[in-house]
Amino acid sequence: MRIAIDARELSGRATGVGRYVAELLRAWDTMPGALTHEFVLCAAGSITTPPTTRLRVTVATAEGSGPWWEQRVLPRLVRQTGADVLFAPAYSGPLFPGVPMVVTVHDVSFAAHPEWFAPKEGFRRRLTTRLAVRRARRVLTVSGFSKREIVRCFGIDPAKVDVVYSGATPFPGVAAEGGSEDPQPTATLAAQGAPGGPQPRTARVLFVGSVFARRHVPELIEGFSRLAHRRPEVTLDIVGDNRSRPAVDLAALVHAANVDGRIRLRDYVSDAELAALYSGATAFAFLSEYEGFGLTPLDALAAGVPIVVLDTEVAREIYGPAAIYVPSPDPALVEAALEAVIFDPAARASVLDAAPAVLERYSWHESAQRTLQALLAAAGR
Repeated sequence: MRIAIDARELSGRATGVGRYVAELLRAWDTMPGALTHEFVLCAAGSITTPPTTRLRVTVATAEGSGPWWEQRVLPRLVRQTGADVLFAPAYSGPLFPGVPMVVTVHDVSFAAHPEWFAPKEGFRRRLTTRLAVRRARRVLTVSGFSKREIVRCFGIDPAKVDVVYSGATPFPGVAAEGGSEDPQPTATLAAQGAPGGPQPRTARVLFVGSVFARRHVPELIEGFSRLAHRRPEVTLDIVGDNRSRPAVDLAALVHAANVDGRIRLRDYVSDAELAALYSGATAFAFLSEYEGFGLTPLDALAAGVPIVVLDTEVAREIYGPAAIYVPSPDPALVEAALEAVIFDPAARASVLDAAPAVLERYSWHESAQRTLQALLAAAGR
């Protein structure tokens, strides 16, 4: 069978959906059941594909962009390649794809909270996703919470929506426990700063993800700065493109924090740099109030780094007991949670001891297997 995939998210800096597609391809490359099929990656230009040694992968490109490309050019590519089914992994797909279609909707923040989006963008997202989920043979999503939201916002039959969890990605060279060179960083950090004791060793807090208003990065900066004024050994790395609306000047917030350059902002880092950041992190903070899944905190757990997250329905579903939960994005509460996860041995242990059982639930191999099954079923195979 020939499976067409809308692979535009593999163009440029692959984040979010691009990583989702790349991980599925990597997993399919290891699965005998996938090797009997051909995967056609459809895009508007050059893309970066993950290394696959056995999977039959071809690329079909045609110029264009945006909704026009999706609605008019993509169906033409699907026809030209002779595909039997179309996989649309990024919320929307063509109204007339010409073949059965499976669409993945990761979350519906644009429908649940339209105030977070510019009017034109929000309308476009709501319209294209609503049409896609109605036109698709199957709808995939990444959590039970997201399924309930899709049904609530778009009124489709729950039986049409399958929950297929994403996987956790262990980065090469990153320790499976401890998250740093020191296998027991807590005891060391807790003893530092005592009179006559050793000089403090750096404790690194990490945030990775696009910066949206719902992720409360300004509150993270303020909560961290409160801690940093008392704990000179802590640092904060924020990695992600600033897509906040209204736009938030993160550099100005960092400057106002006045913590001597101990907060670093970066829009993007390579996979190797990201692995180094996870390897050197003492804690991971992700204060999002709305996600479909929330992948980067799970990656932190896989790297042995305890996480601090906002207490939400989806966070409880995904991370379970393997997190320290903040009731609200109040900087004082953020400060207290960061201090606990870095300096309280019992708090760190509670997260890291629970992490293995939580991580067992998430496998890119399982995700790829179930996604392939949905594609085969949609095509009648």
